[in-house]
Amino acid sequence: MRSEQQYIELYNEAREMIFSHAPEPMNAVRDEAFNDFVSAGFPSKKVERYKYTDVQKLFEPNFGVNINRLQIPVDPYETFRCDVPNLSTSLYFVVNDIFYHDEKPKGHLPEGVIIGSMCNHPDIVARYYAKLAKTNEDGITALNTMLAQDGMLVYVPKNVKVDRAIQVINILKATPQNAQRQVPDLMVNRRVLIVVEAGAEIKMLFCDHAADDRNFLTTQVIEAFVGENASLDLYCLEETHYKNVRVSNVYIDQQRDSRVTHNVITLHNGTTRNKLDLTFSGEGAECQCYGCVIADKQQHVDNNTLIVHKVPHCTSNELYKYVLDDKSTGAFAGRVLVEHGAQQTTSQMTNQNLTATKEARMYTQPMLEIYADDVKCAHGSTVGQLNDAALFYMRQRGISLEEARLLLQNAFVNEVIDHMQLEPLRDRLHYLVEKRFRGELNKCTGCKLCK
Repeated sequence: MRSEQQYIELYNEAREMIFSHAPEPMNAVRDEAFNDFVSAGFPSKKVERYKYTDVQKLFEPNFGVNINRLQIPVDPYETFRCDVPNLSTSLYFVVNDIFYHDEKPKGHLPEGVIIGSMCNHPDIVARYYAKLAKTNEDGITALNTMLAQDGMLVYVPKNVKVDRAIQVINILKATPQNAQRQVPDLMVNRRVLIVVEAGAEIKMLFCDHAADDRNFLTTQVIEAFVGENASLDLYCLEETHYKNVRVSNVYIDQQRDSRVTHNVITLHNGTTRNKLDLTFSGEGAECQCYGCVIADKQQHVDNNTLIVHKVPHCTSNELYKYVLDDKSTGAFAGRVLVEHGAQQTTSQMTNQNLTATKEARMYTQPMLEIYADDVKCAHGSTVGQLNDAALFYMRQRGISLEEARLLLQNAFVNEVIDHMQLEPLRDRLHYLVEKRFRGELNKCTGCKLCK
């Protein structure tokens, strides 16, 4: 319990201060989350869903935690400028785990739509918070729930369509500008609650960036409730640096005839662990889940998904692609569970991977667990290298080996990027991916998505 003990002591010492900075709905489940964390601790590699990432080791260092809720003095509008042509997003910022309130005027949101701090909307938060993210089932979720003091609320009322995409820039910042004193390495506990009521629609883009050359540890829990005939597009882009550790758990519940697109892209990182739990609670729902990973040096990216078909007539599709270079490590474990009575289920899971060196490692584990007899389900995975025949063909036509490799790698991951519905973002990502393969995207020194 060496990794857990420092967090147990922190909570016991700072409990009153944590409660004083958080809204009642978050505090109502905090002690229960603490008890669950004390009981279970961090998942070990013996736990099936965590066997590819040593989570206990990630949490061993003594990271600083902003219990006092001190706002780092930074103007994100000056630090991060977004000028992607025609992207036309409504732009919001989260500095570490604090929603940035001093935003400039932005595009008008439809009536009833709320995007802001959980502290300002306790009634809505109370109805949904911690209902999907069960603290007794995951130690990381329990830790986040016991330490998170605020979060971001996204609420779209019934039959409201948000035409302009919502872009959220998550900034990791440890040192105040012009500071004379070094600030310790920082732990951030970020929380997001998304509620899309019946018939509503919204597109969201989360971008993770690190503004300091410090060691960061981020836990993130996203809960998304998608109502009957509602639509949610959720894009998550990480472009931080090699000193960043990111552990993210996403929980999504879909009601009848709802539609969800979840796309997670890792362009640059240190160690990343993404978990997606998606449940079909209403018939006729569908989800499209995509992932793209580009890693080199000693970077580590682990994507773990669980899609539960509880009811009939639902469709799920997963496509995750990795390109691994140097001594990087990738892992994908996907499980589709079709419960009793979930007839007429359609599910496809695909994981395709390229390893550019003998030292790169890829672990892949697609799984189907089916308890219904009228289904169409398939899964598959491949791990290989670039096609020698294709490389030879391109070399014979005057293309250098380096450029040929670049073209083939780009073509390999483009299938994931092309599923993004925001055309300007899709075009920009094609450009960023090419820069990444050329080694020109070595660390995050600002929002490269927006430069």
